[in-house]
Amino acid sequence: MTTTHTPDTPQAAHASLPTIAFIGGGNMASAIIGGLIRQGHPASQIEVVEPYAPTREALLKNFGLTAQPEACPALQRASIVVWAVKPQTFKDAAAQAQAHTQQALHLSVAAGIRSDSIAQWLGTERIVRTMPNTPALVGKGMSAIYARPAVTPAERQSVEAIMDSTGEFLWVESETQLDAVTALSGSGPAYVFYFLEAMTRAGVGMGLSDAQAHKLAVGTFVGASELARRSDEPPAVLRERVTSKGGTTYAALQSMEASGVSQAFEAAMRAAEKRANELGNEFGA
Repeated sequence: MTTTHTPDTPQAAHASLPTIAFIGGGNMASAIIGGLIRQGHPASQIEVVEPYAPTREALLKNFGLTAQPEACPALQRASIVVWAVKPQTFKDAAAQAQAHTQQALHLSVAAGIRSDSIAQWLGTERIVRTMPNTPALVGKGMSAIYARPAVTPAERQSVEAIMDSTGEFLWVESETQLDAVTALSGSGPAYVFYFLEAMTRAGVGMGLSDAQAHKLAVGTFVGASELARRSDEPPAVLRERVTSKGGTTYAALQSMEASGVSQAFEAAMRAAEKRANELGNEFGA
């Protein structure tokens, strides 16, 4: 993997991006669209295909975009097509759009669907896969990107400009690594929310109000994550620094170790990785 890219200020690359089409206009597409518009990409250079009427209404309300209910010739003006569809609907959506997108670079954010399948369905080798996560909705996403060999350096830069609008990203050298990325960062926000739920419940059980416990739990995750980001030391060292033998943190960690929390958590991530692989087998070509 390459060094992670962290966006600091809007880049000129955003202003030079061509027309972009989105197949699917749900949460992830909206996160990317919102980021692009905030970075200065004109809404007039965005096309969206979204069959679900309430989602089309939300796109119009939030971004002033008039989405189409199905693939149409308007897609032909797009130089980049972002596939933001569910894995089980990708093949059918590709069949409908393929005739209108031959000229485009294709960027898939669909979990599990391998680029071999996408290439077969769309009749092109110019395919990039990325695995973003939901914090992209607030510009704090973490994405990994893989490009097939036919993708040019200039096209890679265009993809970077798109993903830069959602948060941080890194490139992976092997497509198989995307299953691990899906398990770690793609599904990762749910793990954080899961622990936040548990911490909040525990706080309430110990006498705090729900609002107090929630604020303390969220603030702790934000602060600890930022400390880990800024530190050159591994998490194990940071953990040891707040763990005095015989103290309160020590008691908590000993309880988690006795309950097998670490092993269970790693097993859960393996289950997510396995499922990502299964999605490719179930819904791929």
